[in-house]
Amino acid sequence: MAPLPIVGLIVAAGLAWFLGTDPLEVSMGRGIVEFDPQHVPPPPMHQFKNFPRDTQNKLQKGEVKWQGQFLGPESLTFDSQGRGPYTGVSDGRIVRYNGPQAGWSTFAYTSRNWSEACTPLSLTTPNHALEHVCGRPLGLRFHKGTGELWIADAYLGIMKVGAQGGQAEVVLSEIDGVPMKFVNDLDFDNDGNLYFTDSSTHWQRRQFLLCLMEADDTGRFIKYNPTTKETEILIDKLRFSNGVAVSKDGMFVLVAEGRLGRLLRYWVKGGKAGTYEVFADLPGWPDNVRRNEAGDFWIAFHCPRRKLEMILSRYPLLRTLIIRLPISSKNVYWMLAGKPHGMLMRYGPDGDFKEILEDQEGKVAKMLSEAEEHDGKLYLGSVLLPQIVVYTLENKS
Repeated sequence: MAPLPIVGLIVAAGLAWFLGTDPLEVSMGRGIVEFDPQHVPPPPMHQFKNFPRDTQNKLQKGEVKWQGQFLGPESLTFDSQGRGPYTGVSDGRIVRYNGPQAGWSTFAYTSRNWSEACTPLSLTTPNHALEHVCGRPLGLRFHKGTGELWIADAYLGIMKVGAQGGQAEVVLSEIDGVPMKFVNDLDFDNDGNLYFTDSSTHWQRRQFLLCLMEADDTGRFIKYNPTTKETEILIDKLRFSNGVAVSKDGMFVLVAEGRLGRLLRYWVKGGKAGTYEVFADLPGWPDNVRRNEAGDFWIAFHCPRRKLEMILSRYPLLRTLIIRLPISSKNVYWMLAGKPHGMLMRYGPDGDFKEILEDQEGKVAKMLSEAEEHDGKLYLGSVLLPQIVVYTLENKS
């Protein structure tokens, strides 16, 4: 029998080989050379200790609609005639709802290389391998002056398409000669200026889990003037910049910083113009932000913050180990997100908290990416699910 130390060395060598070679080919870090995880400051948990909760789970009153007709309706919008919703889906198309009789139809494409090969093989598994070819439309906004639909395509950049739809054209795909990698959301101010986010200059959308695990701080918030074609980086070093919403009076723009779970307010006008501050620290991972007609902001959350995720945030080396272990992306996602949990919050323009809507069990609403208010209802998108949830609003103040 071999001495115990020798057995230990053999076991250690075998374990090192297993971790280093990933023979099962399930490690999410397989083939990734550059991974530089960063320490993430802990959130102000004392603010969340007595944070209001929706004990009635009101989002469970929502209606799941159009289940299985597409995958990943990230953003939702309606045109000036009230038609829609329009939404961008996982296979690279933008589709429009034409009513209960006609149903959904393809409205536009972002990629000129789109083909049937772009369609996911399963509505539970996106076609990540072809996303950069097929396009992945995320944020959508109609330009009130021209009626054009403007699109933040994660891979192809800022795009637009006319009111009749068809092939979208690229408006902006690079800054200072460097292509953008992860365009996410956009909004217009009253003067026609466009504000948008580029979530990372390192990772693409199909690598979003690696981006979050690294706590990458290369996200940006950018202004684009469609008349002069000039761009200006307003805020850099953001950790997963995401949703964008201009205030009703045009004084400021809200930007979601997903990895730190907060909203930033960038002042466009007034004495603070050109500066920004924390608008709200949030108890979850914010995705898109949408303003309603009253001037309030709806924030959709992919998931609440959880203790395991915050522990991982403090220990970069632990995150490096996890992405090298034979642990599937699905299980790494669970470590960050936990069980499905639907959550929305509404804030007033002064930063006052007004309302929280939840489905704490994830029975109806979960993994939410956007809440678009239209005619007394909230249309809830999800970048990961094959459905839209429609929730009828109660009277609110």
